[in-house]
Amino acid sequence: MNDQPRDSRLRVRPYALTGGRVRSSTELALETIVRVTARGRHGADGLPSERRQILEQCAEPTSIAEVSAHLGLPLGVARVLVGDMVTDGFLDSHANPASAEEGSRPDLRLLERVLDGLQAL
Repeated sequence: MNDQPRDSRLRVRPYALTGGRVRSSTELALETIVRVTARGRHGADGLPSERRQILEQCAEPTSIAEVSAHLGLPLGVARVLVGDMVTDGFLDSHANPASAEEGSRPDLRLLERVLDGLQAL
């Protein structure tokens, strides 16, 4: 059984949230930390509910993987939505310096923390 409150469950198909896209104009790694901007705090009224929920989740610095887990969104959908929101100025992103290097491997400690966080959900 789903332990999310009925009102916070995904109401549309994931591909509909992204318009069928699997990539955003801003490519972000799953471990990228995002946080709401001033525009995001003041301009959320006209946004769809999923995007407003992302803004609420990102009031504190949050990784894209955490956004996905907390809101029950598939990882790919979360990446596209968050990427679009970064492009639109609603979120600010901070990539892990190690992940920004071409061909580098993610830090094992970071992956373990992400896994621990996902398992705790």
